[in-house]
This record gives sequence, C-alpha cells and structure tokens, in this order.
Amino acid sequence: MRTIKEVSQLTGISIRTLRYYDEIGLLKPKRISENQYRLYDDKALEKLQEIMFFKEMDIPLGTIKKLLENPELDRKEILLFQKALLERKRNRLNGIIELIDDVREGVNTMSFEAFSEDDIEKIVEHTIKQMKPEQLQDFIQKFGSIEELSSALKEELKDEEIEANLIKLYGGKDKAVQASLSASGSMEEVQKFQKETDETYKMFAAAMLNRDNELKETAIKRLAESNKEMWHIENARYFLLQFAEQIEKNEQLIEATDKQYGVGVAMYMAEAIREHYGII
Repeated sequence: MRTIKEVSQLTGISIRTLRYYDEIGLLKPKRISENQYRLYDDKALEKLQEIMFFKEMDIPLGTIKKLLENPELDRKEILLFQKALLERKRNRLNGIIELIDDVREGVNTMSFEAFSEDDIEKIVEHTIKQMKPEQLQDFIQKFGSIEELSSALKEELKDEEIEANLIKLYGGKDKAVQASLSASGSMEEVQKFQKETDETYKMFAAAMLNRDNELKETAIKRLAESNKEMWHIENARYFLLQFAEQIEKNEQLIEATDKQYGVGVAMYMAEAIREHYGII
C-alpha cells in the first residue's frame, strides 16, 4: 500500500489532484488509515495510469469516469481505445511537424510569383518533346495541330489556381520550372515508378487485411519518397493529401484500384494518408 504522498512522487500527479479525484469518485483510495491517510494499492495505481492516458487525450474527467465505470468495458478494450487515441494524437503531431519542416525549408511559403512567358514557353516545349509519338499523335488529333496543343498547354499554365498548386507542390516557382525541365519521361524511369507503386499498393492491401499499422506507416512513407523521386517534388505532404482527395472524389479510380488490389484498398489508402498527417 502507498500513501497519497508516495503516489504523488511516483506519478508526478499533485496531492491536490489526487484528493480531487477522490472527491469526485474518479479514483478512490483502497482504504483510509487510522491517521486519516489515503492508502492506494496496485489496482488503484493501474486505474490511475488509465486516467492519465485518457487525460493525455484531453478527455473530460466526467467522460473518463463513465468509461472506467462501464462494467462491459474490460481492460484490454480500454488499452486498445487508449492506443487508438494515442496514434491519432501522434499522427496529428506528425502532420504538424512535417508542416513546420516544410515551412522552414521554404516549401510551404505563402508568397506567389507567377510563371513568366519564358518559363511557360520552356515548360511546354519540353513537355511536348517528352511525349511518345503515339501520345503526341493523339493530342494533335484532339487539338488539330502541335501549335494548338502548345497554345492550350500555355493557357493551362497561366491559370492562377494551377500555378499556385504547382508552386506549392515544388516549393517555389524556380523549382517548379526546374523540375518540369528535368523530367525525362524515359521508359526506364516510368517502369521503375510503376513497379514501386505496385509494390506499395500491395503493402497497403496487406496492412488493411492484417490491421498492421506499422506496415501502413511504412507504405505511406514509401509512397511519399517514390513520388518525390519520380516527379522531382519537395512537398510530399501536399502531394499525398491531394492524392487522397483525388481518390475520394474519383469513383473510377476507386473501382480500378479495388479491382486490382482488393475491395476497400483505395479508401483505406486515402484514410491512412489523412490520418498520417493528422487530417481526420
């Protein structure tokens, strides 16, 4: 048995707080000594640990009391619930930490500098050069000529929303231009990316099937790194959150992904990405 002073020293919780928990019936001592000292046994300490877990999640004391008094809620269920809350808090902090890192590196700056005419000209010219013959032919049929295709691409790059997204994605106008001009579009590069994506999607499918949160986190990080490498982007957080939003809005994408990797995988990926960055 431990006195209230010993419990306070052991846990770091003030004597005043422990007395208050007793008063509201949240944590009663095992017994009161003849000298009117509150005495706590190991079971009380276990309960106090559970209270501390819930408080870490900013759950009100009244709600904690109801949870702990629920006769249908066993200790394993409480621990699982606490684990889920801690994972949610961790993910929210992960998202904040990555956002801070992005801001420090200038990736998420709010400044906006539009592409110059020369920038747009170079990007469009390079993009057309990288197109495969059959792809270029399809575009020519759609737009009528290379000149019309070029004009359409230039107009798209002048759209303020598209410009803003590209600049945010690449961490600045100059980096966006540089990335666009360095993209090779080689078959070897594309095949490597496709193989990496396929393996990552399979990891998500396995994580969903086995409820493996560690594998899920590994898959998210792998997806971020492969896309950063393929598209020469810096802001993986922004890219993946946009990707998650695209999944949720695109029924055809959901259907195609689920058909290849298993029912529910597409939305599992989107939710996993949101959870990872604390966007719930």
